[in-house]
Amino acid sequence: MVAISIQIEGQTGLTWPRWKRLVEAIEGLGYAGLFRSDHFTDPVPPDREALETIVSLAYAADHTRRLHFGPLVSPVSFHHPVMLTRQAIALDDLSGGRFIFGVGAGWQEREHTMFGLNLGDMRTRMARFAEALEVTALLLRSEQPVTFNGSFYQLREAQLLPRPQRPGGPPIMIGGGGRKRTLPLAARYADIWNAGFLSPEQFRELSAFLDQLLQEAGRPPASVQRTMMTSLFFGRTREDLYQRLDWWRHYDPSYAPLSSQEILERVQAQNRTIVGTPDMAIAQIRRYGQAGVQELMLQWFYLDDIDGLRDFAETVLPFV
Repeated sequence: MVAISIQIEGQTGLTWPRWKRLVEAIEGLGYAGLFRSDHFTDPVPPDREALETIVSLAYAADHTRRLHFGPLVSPVSFHHPVMLTRQAIALDDLSGGRFIFGVGAGWQEREHTMFGLNLGDMRTRMARFAEALEVTALLLRSEQPVTFNGSFYQLREAQLLPRPQRPGGPPIMIGGGGRKRTLPLAARYADIWNAGFLSPEQFRELSAFLDQLLQEAGRPPASVQRTMMTSLFFGRTREDLYQRLDWWRHYDPSYAPLSSQEILERVQAQNRTIVGTPDMAIAQIRRYGQAGVQELMLQWFYLDDIDGLRDFAETVLPFV
């Protein structure tokens, strides 16, 4: 079985009315979880509404009873890890232990430039991320005050109170597939690893590499849950599916002259998204399950399309 969650791009027009509808619908339709991005903007214009992430997750914590939820992922390039960890504990406690603490290095240059935020080069980003994870792990998992002396962050006999109600605090989720930097950090700190936009074969290969790193770190491979985020283009009928695939014409001009069937075939050939009618989607999800994916976070671009979420829940969720 593969758990199915929905992921929303919060910078693509997310407002309070839309978020409230989505939270209610996704909770009621039987999805396992709800995740959202943490960005100010898209990498390119135009800019649209972007409901702030942490505040929106507080609403989800208090207005759901079943879903797990969290950011996918919050970047330490504009979230200080002490404050982010403090917020994560509060969200987890408020929800009764359902928060997933997704954290990342940051990558989108445009939003950092727009608001005067220091993204830095790749070496800087990853060094800062490694320190942020150390700070987060210390504050979550140590029952005694902790001291840390880093280049980016310092702690002096620091302790966050109240302590997390869940032992060890909310699970840390690290996203990415870099063999040199990200996966070694996941092997050291993560409770959940989240890959993105891989084929089943690519996922299986990277997951096996993570197994090796975990064993080298003295951790059992089963101690890290395996998840993946990818896009969902779904229609209950072929006609519905073709309407969803129009998204590609706006996203990539090379798709504009193609027929709907040609777009479907090209996207299917990429072998890294869930695309199709119910039978197609079920078969694809099962292949990911066979590759070791325990949860799929499916990127849903249609913020007002509750009927589409209902169709997927009714025709796919019971069979995966």
